[in-house]
Amino acid sequence: MTIVQKPALARASALAFGGLLAGAFGYGAVNVLYAFRKVPLDVRFTFHTALMSVNGLVMQSLMGLTILSCLVLAFRTTGRDRLLAGTAAALAVSSFLITRLGNIPINQHIKVWAVSSPPADYAAILARWEAFHFARTTCALLAFLLIVTLTLAPAKRALP
Repeated sequence: MTIVQKPALARASALAFGGLLAGAFGYGAVNVLYAFRKVPLDVRFTFHTALMSVNGLVMQSLMGLTILSCLVLAFRTTGRDRLLAGTAAALAVSSFLITRLGNIPINQHIKVWAVSSPPADYAAILARWEAFHFARTTCALLAFLLIVTLTLAPAKRALP
């Protein structure tokens, strides 16, 4: 068998990293975001700043590992599987770009607000942060679903 025909480790890596990424973003969208809305602004800004200082390295590393593992899987497969893995990689790249170009600049503003006061239009800025978060979460979830589909497809083809 050639290396292209043995993508099990690449498939497992893409599945694990893609699932962790989608799960982490999903947890933030479902739990953390709504908790942020329930607490006073000073608490939200302080916690948001602390959370992002920890999440910065962790989430960007996870995005990088998801992108890399999906690309490796794309190169180690052929046909429809290659297309699914490549699309998953593109969605993971989109998640990364949304984070770097959308969420992170707003995080820098929130860091300042935590020690001063927010501007008059803070609600619109926070709504933009949330929109970016839902967009990157959607990209990560779709990437994961593509890898799940790719992973389950060989088992389905093997059935009589």
